[in-house]
Formats: sequence, C-alpha cells, structure tokens
Amino acid sequence: MTEQLEFIPAAKPIIGDEERAAVDAVLVSGMLAQGAEVAAFETEFSAHLVDGRHAVAVNSGTAGLHLGLLAAGVGPGDEVIVPSFTFAATANSVALTGATPVFADIEPDYFALDPASVASVITERTVGIMPVHLYGHPADVVALGDLASQRGLQLFEDAAQAHGATKAGVPVGAFGSFAMFSLYPTKNMTSGEGGIVTTGSDEVARRLRLLRNQGMEKQYENEIVGFNARMTNLHAAIGRVQLTKIDGWTQQRRDNAAFFDAELQGVVTPPVAADATHVYHQYTIRVQDDRDGLAKALRDEYAIGSGVYYPIPNHRLPSFQRTEDLPETERAAAEVLSLPVHPSLSRSDLERIVSAVNALAKAGS
Repeated sequence: MTEQLEFIPAAKPIIGDEERAAVDAVLVSGMLAQGAEVAAFETEFSAHLVDGRHAVAVNSGTAGLHLGLLAAGVGPGDEVIVPSFTFAATANSVALTGATPVFADIEPDYFALDPASVASVITERTVGIMPVHLYGHPADVVALGDLASQRGLQLFEDAAQAHGATKAGVPVGAFGSFAMFSLYPTKNMTSGEGGIVTTGSDEVARRLRLLRNQGMEKQYENEIVGFNARMTNLHAAIGRVQLTKIDGWTQQRRDNAAFFDAELQGVVTPPVAADATHVYHQYTIRVQDDRDGLAKALRDEYAIGSGVYYPIPNHRLPSFQRTEDLPETERAAAEVLSLPVHPSLSRSDLERIVSAVNALAKAGS
C-alpha cells in the first residue's frame, strides 16, 4: 500500500518565501551575528507570547535551560526536581550546572509533573522544581507554584513544546523564575535552531545576557565567566517571520486535534484540563496493547509516520542510571504514540490517519 500513498510525516517544518527573503536580507546586510534582528525578535516574542516578560535569545533550547538555571543561581550541591518522562535535555541542563536532577513521577492525564510526587522528593538540598509542558499541554504550574512558594523553592518552566499554551488564563513562560522555549525545526515555530529564555526578573535577564556572551555586556569588559550561546541575526530573522504565523498554525493544530478527538476509536485520546489551552506540539494517544506494532503498521501499511516521545525514561538512561519507582512514567513510556497533527495536513490526510488507527486498533494492530 505504501507505494500508492504519499507518506505523511510525523512532523513537517514550514519554511516559506517570507523566511527565505528575511534570511537573504540579513545576508545582504552583512550583519550576520547577534544584532538588531535578535533584539527585535526578543521584543516581539516577549509582547506576543509572554505578557511582556524579558526574552533572551540563545542558540538552542538546551543552552536556554542551562543558562537559565545558572542565572537563577543553581549550582553544585543543589537539587532540582524534574520529570523523568521528557527529553533528556531537561535533566541534562540541571546536571551541567553541577546540581543534581531529582526525578518525580507524572500524573496520567497530561504527562506532566505530579505535585504530590514532587512534594514527596523535596529535601533540604532542593532549590527548584522544573516541570515540562509536555506535548503542548501546560503542567499544573498553579499547584506546583503554590508548592514551591510554601517550601521556599523556585519554579522553572521547560516550555520547549508549548508556545502559546495557557494555564488559568496565563501564558506558559510567565509563571516561573525563568522559562525556556525551544526553536528547533520541528517545534510549533522555529528559528532554524535556537531558544528563547523568558523571565520577569531584571537581575536574571541581565545574567542571562552576560552568560550567553562570554560574560560581557560591553566588549572586552568580561564581568563573569560565560559562554558563546548567542543567536545569530540569520536565525532571528526566521523566528520573526514565524512569530507572525504561529497563531494561525496553532489554530490549525487545535482544529486537527478536535477532528481526532471526535473520530478516533480504540485508543486513549489526550484530555485537556478545563483551565488549560493545549497547543498540540504533539497529539499523543495511549495504545494499551502493542503500541510498537501499531506504529509499525501505520508506517508499513498506510505510509503514516508517528513518534514515541519518549521510550526510555530519563532515570533509566545510561547517563543517569537511577532506581526511582515511577509507575506512571513507566506506563506512559510503554503506551504513548504521537500522531501527525502539524498544520500541513490536509483533510484527506486526517481522514487517512483516523481510518488507519481505527482499523489497526480494532484488529489489535
């Protein structure tokens, strides 16, 4: 069947004439490194997505998490509580500061940190809690923020997949001491590669700007030891164009998800909290019987791509090798499957995905 069908990819970056023209304008200008385009992108991102908080552009999402933690004062001897069910960059960024990532379990509906599990692993060394707004659904940052406040901890947000998501009417990225948004090609918007760190703190914002630029605000006046984590004008130019399109793309993702919600059978579709806005970076179902078989059949028989995010929890990776008992994390890792939900899908693509999943689920894949 795959020979007759055009393959539907799990993700598809959208780069159009406007993005190419913006890059070409930077090339013609000769000002390629961090400069006016980056500053404009930061200002526009701040106004559009995080209620005017400081926005600091960097060269990757992981760099954003790392520098955000350093700017917030995290370092050796500290512990930061993170989910194990996420991409490894979340825990890696904590470890790179010299601090220790402590893994807590997730709640089953939204795949995000469970406040009760977080509370159970707080110690005298804990300095922060870093939830991940996984798949585009916000974590319970209201409850986690209350817990952090009660215990004298900071709240950090890994918003890599959640541009435009909201919780209790507040945009993600406007809750914690800092938040990081990834701009990797497959995210809801991209700059080609890069990240944005947002914060409501003047001090954290200034430290971020120092850390990304070799520790200097003025050339050759290095105040602290820093990194080269700058975003280029080329990348910022792409990001500025994408920022003008993200609202339409997000609505298309939400429309695609609504179609799946109404039509899929035999699998567990993703619920949305009553006070949340989901931006569907991924549309992630649970397949309770032979998830991997269903994914293989989708590809082989129907030419439909899908993704398992993430098959190995962080605490079981060779890089961490922990022994925590995280039952909901383990169950999610065995059951989740992300279907294509990106804005490039046509109505016929959506119908083919539904038909395929329903047929395979009914047949037991």
